[in-house]
Amino acid sequence: MGSLESAGESSGFTKIEIAAESLRRSDIFHVVKEVLGFILYMHEQIPSVLQNLEHEFDGLKEDYKHLEVSYGAQLERKERKVSRKTNMRKTEVKSAIKKLEKLINSISTLSSALQEAIDGIPGFHGVTFLLGGSLARPHHVYEILFSHFKIISDSANHNAKSKVAEILSRKAVRALLSNGAGSSSFSGPTKLFLMIKSPCSFKSPLHFLPKRDFRYTKKVLPIKLHIKYKFGDQTVNNLHCNPDQTNPCKSTDMAVSDMIWYQCRHIVRGLAVKSQETEF
Repeated sequence: MGSLESAGESSGFTKIEIAAESLRRSDIFHVVKEVLGFILYMHEQIPSVLQNLEHEFDGLKEDYKHLEVSYGAQLERKERKVSRKTNMRKTEVKSAIKKLEKLINSISTLSSALQEAIDGIPGFHGVTFLLGGSLARPHHVYEILFSHFKIISDSANHNAKSKVAEILSRKAVRALLSNGAGSSSFSGPTKLFLMIKSPCSFKSPLHFLPKRDFRYTKKVLPIKLHIKYKFGDQTVNNLHCNPDQTNPCKSTDMAVSDMIWYQCRHIVRGLAVKSQETEF
């Protein structure tokens, strides 16, 4: 078995640099969620890219509401032929909602847990996604590490992506593609697990379980991304650390004795649907 020492090893990481000295917590969330959607889509666990899938699901629910109103009105007017067609359409839409509902809800719940972790850990530095039947024997592993940024708490909920988040999301997806993410053949529906590494002081019993001695099989070669501030002529040692505002300034070399793994309780199970083409 091999350990995921993403905070202690700099080798094997694909660096993504950006000339932004600080990141909002919502920026980090949007980048990680984009990678989450990319992993699911490229490994054919969802039928379309995540943003389109979420919009489709919301649209289906709106359609069903309108159909219910229309069906009721047609029954009152005793329009049997029209109401029969409307009822058939209702059944089709309801079936489509049922097919997607469990998947969308699991992604939403996992995303909420991720947001809580990002907001609740002062020195949040990254996540690990594992795709496969179990944590110990995943088929694919993806690590995303953030370092050297000042982490800024949002004054309000920012649902829209900032320009920085858009840039980093595109760079992250391109880096994963260039490293061969999703190139393996479709192996059927499987599970996506979320792991974070955090100080023991992190407490989120509703969403995360401590996994101090977590290991996974050495047969899997993880794809690792290191997203960092482009220093120019500055060095890492010139950065003054503030645990309330920044990531550890030596996060790629830091001691990890006070850090343990936490597993998100929420797991995303893919659909038995193959995607048609890459939209990233």
